[in-house]
Amino acid sequence: MAISKVFIDGSYGTTGLRIRERLEQRDDIDVVVVDKDLRRNVDERREALVNSDLAILCLPDDAAVEAARWASDSDTKIVDPSTAHRVADGWVYGLPEMARGQRDAVRESHTVSNPGCYPTGVILCVRPLTETGILSKDAPITIHALSGYSGGGKNLIAKWEGGQPDLTGLPFESPYALHTAHKHVPEMKKYSGLTYEPQFMPAVGPFLKGMRVEIPLHKSVIQKNASSETIWNILSERYADEPLVNVVSIHDALAYSDPAFDPQVRNDNDGLDISVVPNILGHVLLIIQIDNLGKGASGAAIQNMNLMLGLPEHAGLTV
Repeated sequence: MAISKVFIDGSYGTTGLRIRERLEQRDDIDVVVVDKDLRRNVDERREALVNSDLAILCLPDDAAVEAARWASDSDTKIVDPSTAHRVADGWVYGLPEMARGQRDAVRESHTVSNPGCYPTGVILCVRPLTETGILSKDAPITIHALSGYSGGGKNLIAKWEGGQPDLTGLPFESPYALHTAHKHVPEMKKYSGLTYEPQFMPAVGPFLKGMRVEIPLHKSVIQKNASSETIWNILSERYADEPLVNVVSIHDALAYSDPAFDPQVRNDNDGLDISVVPNILGHVLLIIQIDNLGKGASGAAIQNMNLMLGLPEHAGLTV
């Protein structure tokens, strides 16, 4: 079988470098990059892109839009981890586990947008509940999220690793973007099947990578007299055959003790955990643990690349 050429545009950034290191260990992929000194040279990048079978665009949004335009006149397939195309017409959302037929849609597409790290867990939890009517599409949803500082790329890494002295050794997380329309909200709304934008409250913690996302469901928004067991059964059945999505048993979820629900537990892994935590008052808490640089970024890009190139879906991934 011919070896596929994969161009990583932006191979010196946080996500691009991680993808490059992982793909260079494989013998079924020929990794293409431009020299570091030429990484902003348009002609060099365009030539590398149009002469590859697939390009992964680890770029700022505007640059990703430009690079995708180059590919439109070639046979090069695109995986775009930027925010630029996640809700764009003509692009397939690269979350194969999201719905029946999504995996085939990714496999057959020439243009796939990588999901955001926060939305990956949110969509996998909320969509099955809106589809079954356990949650009304009009339900007001709140999302609390905690991420390692690598989620902000080189600038945030530098800031937390000595660039801002009062962050060194910070013993708590730091909320951010509380007053803005966060860039991940549109995809959360669209692919979760929600009518209204969720209230999203992200925070950064004093650790490099790892993520915990919490979705509290007040009993008043849970429909059909559904219990936590009902919700657990829906999620467990939906992802029973998905090796990258682990639905933790309610018994194990309730066995938590300090320190509980470590956001770093899935680090260096391409899967995620979903916990359903019941409350005696009838409320339910959904908790997602994921590596924001794994299934939340590089792992997702590799999974989509594998599908688009006709390779085994989980090749090169840590399950």
